Amino acid sequence: MKRTHHCAQLRSSDIGSEVNLAGWVDSVRDHGGILFVDLRDREGVTQLMADPHANSELADRMAHLKTESVLSVSGKVVARPEDTLNPNLKTGDIEVEADEIEIFNVSDTPPFPIEDEAGDRVNEERRLTYRYLDLRRPKMQRILRLRHRTNRSIRDYFDNNDFTEVETPLLFKSTPEGAREFLVPSRTNPGQFYALVQSPQQYKQILMVAGIERYYQIARCFRDEDLRADRQPEFTQLDIEVSFIDREGMYALMEGLCRKIWKDILDLEIPMGFPRMLYADAMNRFGVDKPDTRFGLEIKDFTDTFRDSEFKVFKSTIASGGVVKAVKGDGLAEVTQGEMTRLTDAAISMGAKGLAFIKVEGAEWKSPIVKFFSEEEKAALTERLGVEEGDIIFFAAAPWEKACAILGRIRLECAELLKTRGRLEIPADRYDFLWVVDFPLMSFDEEQNRFVATHHPFTAPVIEDLSLLDSDPKAVRGQHYDLVLNGVELGGGSIRIHQPDLQKKVFEDVLDIPAEVVEQRFGYMLRAFHYGAPPHGGIAVGLDRLVSILTGTPSIRDVIAFPKTQKGQCLMSQSPTPATEKQLRDLHIATLAEE
Repeated sequence: MKRTHHCAQLRSSDIGSEVNLAGWVDSVRDHGGILFVDLRDREGVTQLMADPHANSELADRMAHLKTESVLSVSGKVVARPEDTLNPNLKTGDIEVEADEIEIFNVSDTPPFPIEDEAGDRVNEERRLTYRYLDLRRPKMQRILRLRHRTNRSIRDYFDNNDFTEVETPLLFKSTPEGAREFLVPSRTNPGQFYALVQSPQQYKQILMVAGIERYYQIARCFRDEDLRADRQPEFTQLDIEVSFIDREGMYALMEGLCRKIWKDILDLEIPMGFPRMLYADAMNRFGVDKPDTRFGLEIKDFTDTFRDSEFKVFKSTIASGGVVKAVKGDGLAEVTQGEMTRLTDAAISMGAKGLAFIKVEGAEWKSPIVKFFSEEEKAALTERLGVEEGDIIFFAAAPWEKACAILGRIRLECAELLKTRGRLEIPADRYDFLWVVDFPLMSFDEEQNRFVATHHPFTAPVIEDLSLLDSDPKAVRGQHYDLVLNGVELGGGSIRIHQPDLQKKVFEDVLDIPAEVVEQRFGYMLRAFHYGAPPHGGIAVGLDRLVSILTGTPSIRDVIAFPKTQKGQCLMSQSPTPATEKQLRDLHIATLAEE
């Protein structure tokens, strides 16, 4: 039977029509001998009806239908009785009086209900094991279709802006200075390995040398990293590279893309001209380079205030080059012991030895450390933080970056506590876009005792800082920019180095990579730059994170059709699995058994 309509299509205007529907059995109900079946497809639900007095055989077959079985039905559209109208259903004015059904497949009893609310309460491990059933839920169907629409909006935007979509290889060469890679043994080149690409970074820069000028790709990428809510071993990113562009041009390009996506998907107007924030300001004010600016609770620096303090911890930290910072939890002096333990554990996870605090209760400052504070120090805290009765002040005394990170985490924890108490409300449709700029080009790695690229080694220095590359690399700013939304890094990019001599200097003189290693890993790229490399820049946007924000889901696993667990496993297909001895022999490799 050819399907004539989907299960959310029929209306009262179709009454009297003969129709054919197909889908899954959502529910079966017997109301005084009249059989009702809700038939569901990806669009919605239509109620079927069979009267045993008119067709006893058909009614009997429908009575024995099992939920999630697949069938098609033919029948006539009729009006529902007045007292059974369902205004919550698109097809709530009608039902289909069945005269024939064809059962394609009888389902076993599902391990959990194929319903949104019930499904959300199911253990995630069980949902991933039966992912094909989880994806049948209307909520998951909506998410995947929204993801499709987002991809379509992206492609339309770049097509209208004269971009060329180019697919780049997934099998690449190993670049160990980046994130941990997935290695792929080569059967035809014994003892040699490909790496699955972490990103198309080098390929897309080569495309600029090739004269493509305006490239994009919705690219699959792979990183063998420990997983969390916003990470997967394989993920999708929107990858972009443009020739003859500067940072301002890239900002305008990406803001236009966001404006189109939000209009197409959420029907919201996003204003152009996203705010810019210096990396140093983001760290000082919010303790993180991807700040959520939808609420306050800003961090303040009190290094000068406590430089000569009687509190030895603060004084010695400052004397050794560190800083003292503080953040106020509005009205959170009431925190429970359990909540305080959680806050302390959060601080320790960021490198703190503990969490110093002062509670303001009953017009008193209460803390083991407050006895060391002078009245001038307390006055400075009160004035700059706006301390009031019922507040709590948290401190961090550490090297600058660590102190920022500790209080950045405490700031977010305080926001969560305020949300649970109903004292911080953030509208669901509030989207605070932000560009974070002027990151340091290099960071010093104490373990390796050398400079490493903060972003990646292809990022161009800010032109005014070029002279500092030899004398003070840590002071050099990179032409790097992060697109941040509501505390999430949507994407990061930069204007690239396009001069072969400068790129070679960064590799060898600044990053201290031996010349022979540079040749082995990047020689082809440096040679390409000798043949007319244009100035160029780009960005990569995490598509999974983007869709997660658009759908309001807390984990990117819910916007990926077949995600992995935190151990990198696919519970549905039960992978990864051991290789056979023949496979290993063909690949010229052996495995070490775990002891």
